[in-house]
Amino acid sequence: MLVKTFCAAVNGLQVTTVTVEVHITKGVLYHLTGLGDTAVRESKDRIVAAMQNSGFRFPTADITINLAPADIKKEGSSYDLPVAIGIIAANEEMNAERLADYMLVGELGLDGRLQPVRGALPIAIRARAEKFKGLIVPSQNVHEAAVVNNLEVYGMDTLLDVVQFLNGAKQFEPTIIDTRREFYEQQAKHDLDFADVRGQENVKRALEVAAAGGHNLIMIGPPGSGKSMLAKRLPSILPPLSLSESLETTQIHSIAGKLSRDTGLISLRPFRSPHHTISQVALVGGGATPQPGEISLAHNGVLFLDELPEFNKQTLEVLRQPLEDRRITISRAKYTLEYPCSFMFVASMNPCPCGYYGDPTHHCVCTPGQIQRYMNKISGPLLDRIDIQIEITPVPFKDISKTAPGEPSDTIRSRVIAARQRQEERFSQHRGIHCNAQMTERMIHQYAEPDDASLEMLRMAMQKFSLSARAYSRILKVARTIADLEGSDRVQSHHIAEAIGYRQLDRGDWAER
Repeated sequence: MLVKTFCAAVNGLQVTTVTVEVHITKGVLYHLTGLGDTAVRESKDRIVAAMQNSGFRFPTADITINLAPADIKKEGSSYDLPVAIGIIAANEEMNAERLADYMLVGELGLDGRLQPVRGALPIAIRARAEKFKGLIVPSQNVHEAAVVNNLEVYGMDTLLDVVQFLNGAKQFEPTIIDTRREFYEQQAKHDLDFADVRGQENVKRALEVAAAGGHNLIMIGPPGSGKSMLAKRLPSILPPLSLSESLETTQIHSIAGKLSRDTGLISLRPFRSPHHTISQVALVGGGATPQPGEISLAHNGVLFLDELPEFNKQTLEVLRQPLEDRRITISRAKYTLEYPCSFMFVASMNPCPCGYYGDPTHHCVCTPGQIQRYMNKISGPLLDRIDIQIEITPVPFKDISKTAPGEPSDTIRSRVIAARQRQEERFSQHRGIHCNAQMTERMIHQYAEPDDASLEMLRMAMQKFSLSARAYSRILKVARTIADLEGSDRVQSHHIAEAIGYRQLDRGDWAER
């Protein structure tokens, strides 16, 4: 007897519907075809134990199972459930009439319980696109998959539950989630706030400018000056995620298995802070079993690299192309995947090996040559992609001891949102451009061209501070954002002056002060 069930294969963000064909005839062999990996091939042992412990008989027959299309690699344990249901139906222990209406995913425990799988959300989106009536997933994945509307999503605990439901012997209610209400309720829940930060007003301003224009930023300062504390609060002033951004971000985290049981849509912008020992593969993605890397997990959010010079130089260099293209293509011998990675890049570093260069309260023991070698750990092409470079000094006691809180994140965020709205209107005719940091050279001349006085100021600054040629465009982009925060249609001289102040590392005499 031949029976077909349906599931899905997830490769990157691409999801393919997989038809599980089960054929039983006389014999004693078990054949599994369809380019399954080790986890798929090992499913027989899990399925046999799960069926027997759920009250079903594993047939003594020649069983042929094909996962079609057979030329797409199948990975993971999510095929356990559709294969088991196919075997039970082919052995005539259940009614097969409703199998065509539902897509099934789930790993089987030896006791017949369903275990969670990765990628439930993109699978649910695929099931709706393929016009399936419903999707059956493990209970741990039901909240994640149920955010997809116009699809009945059922969370099941055991293999027996699934069989009884498909037989019509037991009724289950689909999980229904008010996606919009849940999404918007969670958006304002930030644990960290700029109101907790005493002093550092110039750095807060730089972070506000970075958030308003989507600019990459690096902070240079001695240990204990507050670099990490400030960076962790950056998501609290970024514009809220839109529903489409949230859906795309949630899909990436679902594929990586990073969603908790009660998580529907991700409502807050991601903040990823990997350790400096991270490998290239962990940063950009890939591996034997392809997974999104940290840059994709930071999509629509912030990637924060603390102590930037401590990262492996080759690892840092792989960031150059994703920072420009905002997508990462991972090409290996057996697969090619593409993940989105549009993120704000934020980094922090000490100014020298001992950490106290420029600190008024500590004596630096490093020579200019040592300082320059330390700075050279960050390549010029990577530094070229960082618009704002701000120096931080420790907060004096009189500012730390202030009882009055600083400006709250909500107030700063309102200004950032207003500036982003101006940019959205300005770039409405330019596809894929949403903020000033994404402007091309032609757009810089169109929207951020300074007047004669500002141009003369910029010329003098480049000569006085030995600014590199690459700093020119970056200064104009940042100046355009400062003007947007002020509500100005034109880039004026004081906007240029502030933007010049954010190019600390470009100064030729930085290590010789």
